[in-house]
Amino acid sequence: MLSFLDSNDVGFVTDGGLETDLLFNHGVDLPHFASFPLLEQTAGTAQLEGYYAPYAMVAARAGAGLLLETPTWRANPERGAPLGYDEPALTAANRRAVAFMRTLKARAEIDDVRISGVVGPRGDAYVATASAVDQAEAYHSAQVRAFAEEGVDVVHAMTFGTTEEAEGVVRAARTAGVPVMISFTVETNGTLPDGTPLG
Repeated sequence: MLSFLDSNDVGFVTDGGLETDLLFNHGVDLPHFASFPLLEQTAGTAQLEGYYAPYAMVAARAGAGLLLETPTWRANPERGAPLGYDEPALTAANRRAVAFMRTLKARAEIDDVRISGVVGPRGDAYVATASAVDQAEAYHSAQVRAFAEEGVDVVHAMTFGTTEEAEGVVRAARTAGVPVMISFTVETNGTLPDGTPLG
């Protein structure tokens, strides 16, 4: 278990498949599969609150901790640009997402709630997109830095398809002084999309 979660012996409940759930189970319109713009709308914020609430209920019933993960998987330059977000707007969006998580944390009747700043891959999660480690570090640094400055407990890089891009996020997190978790996209044969074995 990672050190930032060590103090909880029971474990943590977290969510899964935010965008997929909103789109396919609730019919929420998500242009470019991005959920972070919902925080700019009253109705969108309510939809996100409705998404996270059952996970908090499960954690409370189980006597477990709650790991709240920001809706920022698409809040990076390449994914934000088609939605009209430049770098300052993305930084504001990432900060807004952490503030939203703090609101949910304050409402949760759970003793141990942590906040995770979610980072998504630059490209398609299921396609190995070549990227040098230093390029990936530079690309993801602004988002990671925004999360660190907002005081997240951890940065979580999700659905990454190459070790190079993942290492770039790790370096950005180390520079920002925040713990980091990496979750890779894994094919049915147990390898990353570029063929690298998960081990």
